[in-house]
Amino acid sequence: MKNQRQALNRRSLGLSFIAAAALACASGAWAQAKPIVIGLPIAQSGPAGVADHADYLNGAKLAAKEINAAGGVNGRKIELKVFDIDIMTPEGTQATFRKMVDAKVHAIASPFVLIPTPAMEAVARYKAPYLHGNTQQASLDLVKANPSKYGHIFQIDPPETFYGAGFPAFLEQLQASGAWKPTNNKVHIIREQIAYTQTISKATEAALKSSKFELAKVTDIQFPVQDWGPVLQDIRKTGAGVVMVNHWVAAELAAFAKQFAANPLPGALVYLQYGPSQPEFLNLAGKAAEGFVWGTVYGAYADKQGQAFRDAYRKEYLASGGVMGLVYTGGGYDTVKILAQNWKTADPEKFDEVNAGLRKLSYRGVNGFYSFNNPQQAPKHYPLEVKNIEQGMAHLFVQVQNGQHQIISPSVLKEATFKPAPWMAK
Repeated sequence: MKNQRQALNRRSLGLSFIAAAALACASGAWAQAKPIVIGLPIAQSGPAGVADHADYLNGAKLAAKEINAAGGVNGRKIELKVFDIDIMTPEGTQATFRKMVDAKVHAIASPFVLIPTPAMEAVARYKAPYLHGNTQQASLDLVKANPSKYGHIFQIDPPETFYGAGFPAFLEQLQASGAWKPTNNKVHIIREQIAYTQTISKATEAALKSSKFELAKVTDIQFPVQDWGPVLQDIRKTGAGVVMVNHWVAAELAAFAKQFAANPLPGALVYLQYGPSQPEFLNLAGKAAEGFVWGTVYGAYADKQGQAFRDAYRKEYLASGGVMGLVYTGGGYDTVKILAQNWKTADPEKFDEVNAGLRKLSYRGVNGFYSFNNPQQAPKHYPLEVKNIEQGMAHLFVQVQNGQHQIISPSVLKEATFKPAPWMAK
């Protein structure tokens, strides 16, 4: 009996040594395995874009943390390498993208650049996948026109043209629901001068021609807006039932909201294009933000999957409170997850293989459904390009209600019903 116990003890001890050695080898292999490096061009200073880029970086970090905690991609860690970028100039943009090429990153994940061509030219010969959220038709046109040169470039969201095309349709649906009765069917567009907002304005004007609504006036503004006073006077003088402020900088839209709320155009529905998605809008506008509507063709859903992401993000970054950005947070998160899923079957070092895999990939993320299997290599817009929400990316319309962002359209994703703004007749 004694000899049996000794034999068992020796056997158990031997197995323990084997298990410990295996664990050490596995840990050593994990530590020594070459990481998969994603380059992120992130604006860390400058007059615009910093908040969105910070949101994107946070989302990417959260995704990488989850992937690495689960063992990485085939035993390899995801490593995020940040490169500072000046998105306001073509020279600054191109310089940063060349640095990522020189660093031989396995992929480039970008929230957006304002001038897409310099970035695309900088990586034209370096065929690592480049995924971006430029939200620009110009980027898509280049990919479609020259796939041999730009076939490794993928846009993670529909283009800005759908901001314009989808807005009159939203107004018609809101009116038909009975939740809103316009004072008149005229639309006054306040238009900023960069190509992005100009394209949105043109698409809106074109869509209005075939809708129940009509263009009242276009008022041009120039970034940075020093004084909203003349614009507000123009809004009250024009008296349109809908005001579309086609500008994307949150801090300036917050200033507009405060001045408008103090002396509003009674009854007008005021739509602030995109900018309120950035955290500083609610922080700066405060109670004056109540009732304003905004939209995005690319935002974090509030369904079960989207809410789980929102909860995880808040726990990671906002445990002590604060406002969460609702666009590029999900964009950074989804992009890293998409790349990781593709790398499970495509060798990260073989760019042709990786890019071919991305073209065939289908992925349902927190910001919607991704498919790059089309000449533009971008997801489809719901509901104008696809009628099934699980085949595209939903155009979200959001209203500030009780100090919170609430999705009010499309109906399959809405969190709340439209409420008359404080300046609307009861």
